[in-house]
Amino acid sequence: MSLETARRVLRIEAEAIQELVARLDGRFERAVELLLACKGRVVVTGMGKSGLIGRKIAATFSSTGTPSLFLHPAEALHGDLGMMLEGDAVLAISYSGDTEEIVALLPTIKRLGAPLVTLTGNLKSTLAAASAVALDTGVREEACTLNLAPTASTAAAMAMGDALAIALLDKRGFSQDDFAALHPGGRLGKKLLRARDLMHGGEKMPRVSLEAKIPEVIHEISRQRLGMTTVIDAQGVLAGIVTDGDLRRLMEKRRGETFELSAKECLTAGPVTIGPEEFASAALRMMEQRKITSVIVVDAERRPLGVLHVHDLWTLELF
Repeated sequence: MSLETARRVLRIEAEAIQELVARLDGRFERAVELLLACKGRVVVTGMGKSGLIGRKIAATFSSTGTPSLFLHPAEALHGDLGMMLEGDAVLAISYSGDTEEIVALLPTIKRLGAPLVTLTGNLKSTLAAASAVALDTGVREEACTLNLAPTASTAAAMAMGDALAIALLDKRGFSQDDFAALHPGGRLGKKLLRARDLMHGGEKMPRVSLEAKIPEVIHEISRQRLGMTTVIDAQGVLAGIVTDGDLRRLMEKRRGETFELSAKECLTAGPVTIGPEEFASAALRMMEQRKITSVIVVDAERRPLGVLHVHDLWTLELF
């Protein structure tokens, strides 16, 4: 019985969202242009369940390049109207279109000259008539067995809010770099970290010259504890790397001669490199595919900037 109920709920809500597709027309384009032209914030407002959806839409706007905040309409009538400023736009969510607390905000919205976009199930309502654009988010039925609790209607409103947010994202040319800048924390933030954010750079980057003798190479590998060192030529360009594995193989092959050799005689030329702006997750994928433990972060002239080690990336759980 519960499975049947769940299937019915999901079917009704999916159909409610699907029906929005056929309603999209020039009004949606007009709503996007109004919100895009906003010089301030998009103030999202709604009561009850619509308010909860409004909070989510405001958060999605803000995280995708459209500055936004949620204004509780009842709290607005008791002092929070100061959150709304000239230059803002308003997105109101009201299925009936006649929510008293939101209707009471209309004089202030008009006084500030804020364009009003409304998501509503009633295009003949007070809010629809007062709006620059009213988008129809009406549904044939709620998923609630009693056809009372906002379910399909709130799903439709949230989907339309997402459609507006992503349309604005595209219009703004909001890039992956912009997204990374707004999501520095949590698992998502970790996935968007750059090579420059995690590399062992500066004094922590192992480096020796081409002429460095093997004892110096061993000392640098041991000191920096990355199992390798970069080898740099006189112009500061990456010539290659020497790993602890290279040294072991060299000692087995050359035995007593080893300590008289220089870095240029035992380096591995053409090591795997990556740019500082590349995502750390790309570096980890590269290391796992090639079965190596480090990549060198270099600039456009192949001057080494740092070293990324696989252990540092594994701890971030990038995948």
